[in-house]
Parts: sequence; C-alpha cells; structure tokens
Amino acid sequence: MKLVRYVKAREVIKVAISYNKLWKLLIDRGIKKTELRTLAGVSTNVIAKLGKNDPVSMETLAKICTALDCDISDIVEMTKDIEQGGN
Repeated sequence: MKLVRYVKAREVIKVAISYNKLWKLLIDRGIKKTELRTLAGVSTNVIAKLGKNDPVSMETLAKICTALDCDISDIVEMTKDIEQGGN
C-alpha cells in the first residue's frame, strides 16, 4: 500500500490507499486491465498508477465506477494511522 502523510495540529495522519479490491473485481468479472482502460476511458498512465497504489483523481475513480457499475468502496480501500506529536 502507498502511504500518504498529512499533518493535522500535532498529529501525523498516514493514509494507505489500496486498489486491491479493483483488481479482485476485475478478476471476478474476467476483465483485463487493457479492457478496463478502454471501458473507463483512462490512460495507460492511470492504470500504472493504480498498479502502484498511487493516488488518482476522483474523476478517474468515478469513470472506473461508472464503467464497472459499482461504488467507489468496491474498488478503493483506505486505512489511516494517527501518530501523536508529529512535526
């Protein structure tokens, strides 16, 4: 999972983004990544970012959800860890 760090007051919030649910959904439906790219109208760069669990835009996620007729929670998982006393 890719960690994204945010600092809020004296807390450091680490958010891990995972698209493992997306890959499982594609497997379950027998859809290849190249088919997803065409169905959703996204670039190969976007597919590469998803493969690395890098953040992508909400617009991109909406395109994918529309193409797969699913909800965002069906393709993205986020976890957060809060540490006290961040700088």
